[in-house]
Amino acid sequence: MVSASASARRRDTALLAARAGRYREFAPQPALRRHFRCLWLHEVNEGPPATVAIVPDGYCDLLWAGGRLVVAGPDRTAAFPDIPPGTRIIGARFAPGAAASWLKTPLSEIVGQSVPLRDIGWKGAGEFEARLGDCPDIPAALALFSGLLEEAARDEAEPARDAALIFSAANSGRAEVDVLDRLDIGERQLRRRCHHHFGYGAKTLERIRRFQRFLDLCRKSGATMPLATLALEAGFADQAHMTREVGDLSTLTPTVILDQLRHIRHAGHALTAC
Repeated sequence: MVSASASARRRDTALLAARAGRYREFAPQPALRRHFRCLWLHEVNEGPPATVAIVPDGYCDLLWAGGRLVVAGPDRTAAFPDIPPGTRIIGARFAPGAAASWLKTPLSEIVGQSVPLRDIGWKGAGEFEARLGDCPDIPAALALFSGLLEEAARDEAEPARDAALIFSAANSGRAEVDVLDRLDIGERQLRRRCHHHFGYGAKTLERIRRFQRFLDLCRKSGATMPLATLALEAGFADQAHMTREVGDLSTLTPTVILDQLRHIRHAGHALTAC
């Protein structure tokens, strides 16, 4: 359990990942677009170490960092990894329904965890790491990372269509209502599929995607939208509901998040993710 004082310190000092460095997303090559939403690069600022908040988004990522390939499982709440200043991380964000098949692992088994790809027993992990370790610079590593994923994609089945439907419904805030009708399944089946593909149930996925709608609105509106309007536009019941949910999922207040995203916008950094 996190103590009240520790939680308060995080609210005051934690930085969204994009605020702690430069974050950029790249469209995947055509051969990867069924399996990955994007590739990305995060270059963490030099200087004193900062408390970095990695907030939940409903996705699972494959990372190349510190000479290792690591699977970042889905999170229920913000994670606070130890990221040394100057770290460069290359990542690939799985498309909804793709990760469990690639990893041969239900995502419910890796919720809130960062697991070395070797430990999952994924075919070719050692060769991946060796080849990436020989790259002379980040552009070369990005190109090879994408190429290695393309090689692996040839043997992968299509991502589960039902997972894409569940994710889309969660984005609209109607996962259980819409999906039970569209897939003609019961609540138990929906729960099993959600835990397999996302690590948790439909209600938790809806909650996380609503939080991400809030972040998207913050990026787009800057400080121009009143908090009460922001809450309603994002799908919260009211401003108090938004404050509770944002605090539970990120340990930050909506005002602090707005301030951090405004700083990123003024600095000209990417605002595509946190």
